[in-house]
Amino acid sequence: MQKADGMNYAPQGKPRPVVKPGEFVFAAAALEHGHIYGMCNGLLEAGATLKWVYDKDPAKVAAFVERFPQAQQATDVEQILQDPEVQLVAGAGIPSERCELGLRVMDHGKDYFVDKAPFTTLEQLESARAKTAATGKKYAVYYSERLHVESAVHAGHLIQDGAIGRVLQVIGLGPHRLRLPSRPDWFFQLEKYGGILCDIGSHQIEQFLSFSGCSDAQVVQSKIANYNHKAYPEFQDFGDATLIGNNGATNYFRVDWFTPDGLGTWGDGRTVILGTKGYIELRKYIDIARSGESDHLYLVNDEGEQHLELHGKVGFPFFGELVLDCLNRTEKAMTQAHAFKAAELCLLAQKQAVQVE
Repeated sequence: MQKADGMNYAPQGKPRPVVKPGEFVFAAAALEHGHIYGMCNGLLEAGATLKWVYDKDPAKVAAFVERFPQAQQATDVEQILQDPEVQLVAGAGIPSERCELGLRVMDHGKDYFVDKAPFTTLEQLESARAKTAATGKKYAVYYSERLHVESAVHAGHLIQDGAIGRVLQVIGLGPHRLRLPSRPDWFFQLEKYGGILCDIGSHQIEQFLSFSGCSDAQVVQSKIANYNHKAYPEFQDFGDATLIGNNGATNYFRVDWFTPDGLGTWGDGRTVILGTKGYIELRKYIDIARSGESDHLYLVNDEGEQHLELHGKVGFPFFGELVLDCLNRTEKAMTQAHAFKAAELCLLAQKQAVQVE
């Protein structure tokens, strides 16, 4: 796992299969973003069987097959869609193209698991809402900064158990390392990546909804900027937003592309969750100048102060729950309404953002 490179950051956990080999078959199609590796890792650890892979770039397919040699190389997407054994298709294409693939997948009677951001326009979101309603199929989203981070998973458990009381505010910091030479052309084209609040901001909004228990929220203000990359005029290297949830909880988050080279990982992602009876701080990927290990959780409540080192101790239950949801047509991993609401709010934050010069 490449800790320095967020684009190819693919967490690995302990196998916790919920099905036997062959009981749940999936394929990977569209390998534009390295998150596809984390998505497939999670499904495989849950016991799913990877049958096919396809991308129009043979080099990406070759790299994928080297990592997952069990995957057969499909000649085109249609070969995957026509295979009756395939129950789910995982995709991490160019953001603006992710919805189109999802609509095709659902039209072929399969569930879809897509990297964030799942949409770049509100029109795409509405088409996906209509398609899930018409087909009954899932449009699941890989919000990895909560689902594939053990400290974030454990924070959710603590909140559910009442460790900090009612959640009042969530503050999220999502810095990323740019690694400019490694980025493809589409990464700097606004129409294709959707903007910084639509893209990496989607993690932050999804976490707010999840940790606070909100089913909806209002975007009070949002800002975007291109402070330091003027050679790429459509790129946004900074964004922030404030939201108010429909249960009164508030949210502030900041996302940016200013991680310095001296940091030991791709971004010092942090979350602070304030409750009526205490607070939680997550230092997700590093505890700077103290520990290069990931998944630090700090808990303070009436019982005292705790520092929990959670790497390798919690696991990633989302993937097993998703597999079982697809088989049983349940919604334990994440409701469709929640996945779509997080996407909607990041699109609205992006759309109404003030441009800072």
